[in-house]
Amino acid sequence: MNTQRATNALATQRLHEELAYLRLPANPWPSLGTPAGSSDIAEVAIIGAGMFGIAAAVALRLKGIDNLRLFDDSPRGHSGPWTTYARMPTLRSPKELPGLALGIRALTFRAWYEAVHGAQAWEQLYKIPNGTWQDYLNWIAEAFDLPIEHDTAISTFAVDAKGVTLKRADGDQVRARRLVIANGRAGAGGPSIPAFIDARLFPRLAAHTCDPVDFTALAGRRVAVIGAGSSAWDNAATALEHGAAQVTMYARRAWLPQINKARASTYPGFVEGWHSLAPEQQWALASYLDDTPPPPPHETVLRTLAAGGKRFTLHLASRLQDVREADGQVRLQLAEHTDHADFLIVGTGFRVDLAHAPLFAEVAERVALWRDRFEPARVGRRSHLGLYPWLGDGFELQERNAAPGPLNRVHLLNHAASLSFGALASDIPAISAAAERLASRIVAHVFAEEFAGHLGYLQGWEAEWELEPTPYLRRDA
Repeated sequence: MNTQRATNALATQRLHEELAYLRLPANPWPSLGTPAGSSDIAEVAIIGAGMFGIAAAVALRLKGIDNLRLFDDSPRGHSGPWTTYARMPTLRSPKELPGLALGIRALTFRAWYEAVHGAQAWEQLYKIPNGTWQDYLNWIAEAFDLPIEHDTAISTFAVDAKGVTLKRADGDQVRARRLVIANGRAGAGGPSIPAFIDARLFPRLAAHTCDPVDFTALAGRRVAVIGAGSSAWDNAATALEHGAAQVTMYARRAWLPQINKARASTYPGFVEGWHSLAPEQQWALASYLDDTPPPPPHETVLRTLAAGGKRFTLHLASRLQDVREADGQVRLQLAEHTDHADFLIVGTGFRVDLAHAPLFAEVAERVALWRDRFEPARVGRRSHLGLYPWLGDGFELQERNAAPGPLNRVHLLNHAASLSFGALASDIPAISAAAERLASRIVAHVFAEEFAGHLGYLQGWEAEWELEPTPYLRRDA
């Protein structure tokens, strides 16, 4: 631990030196335009202190908005999925991606890794271990002294003309002028559970891939996995590595996807241009990517096969009809036959549906959705995409009735933004661009909202009398 602190200190020193050259962070300025005594209200509250929550906070702080509060329901050092339910050993992304860089060399993952582990270790690194990525994010939070309140759940929030009221699970309330929701892929509707799976299986006989799973208890047991995406394979491999007697995976497709099309949609045109497209163009892109999901990484497939051997079976073109408990086991009824397992892992991803997200309980009926603003051609109709929120330029929620309203004080920086922004708020390659866009739009909102105060500050500013050392000084001019 002491070695880690020392090497982090070196990375932090280099970061602060570079920031000094760039004159960053900017001096705090929002209070210059607000009434005295209002500093007890946070300028921006952020729900989630994982990758995107930290990115949002750092980008805002660099632009001089430092009256922040971050809330995360995880213990310190474990925000996000990397050391919890992300059960792959390494990130999918190439190590060369800059990470949460925001255009600053010393903030890149590589700069931090070389400071901590050395340049030779960087050259030998294949992909980034999950725990190492978590260490990197933790370092950024510490380097910027972010005010993260861990083990703190926000149950819901309300919005009014003056700001946002966050209601904590312990009953306390927090007031902020604006809110950023950066609570990950599950934060806008929760796990997607197919209707044919009996909900009463959970948690005794079933778990979603984002749930805690006691894999040691699965040793010697039969495990069924529904879904064949990356997380399904990760969980299958983990179960096999913990001694599961048999893991059977059920995929509805006749073959696994072969090409990760998402990797072709991360260059600046997609990242910066998606939101400026016409709605029918955004819908066309989202529909195409929805129809062409990424394959599991080859490393993940090979890991599963190596761990399982004959203990692993993949059933393609599976037509599951009913999954429920029978005699203390999981009974899987397929069109052709019936299977049984001791435990079920559901790897069917997440849904976007604010009506089913407790956090949005007080505002969901007011939020404009894509189905409220856009009617796709029948050929391209996809009801689940219509449930995505219709967002403004800075990820702001919009009022369903299209009238101006306070919902634009809430910025949605999670997977639910993907129809409006593509991968900008979902994946590592675009994290800096997402944080920059968010922070720039919030700066504009804050400045405009307190325009009168900033105008008064400008008019009353007399900190420098340029001509004071000359005979032409006129203080009454």
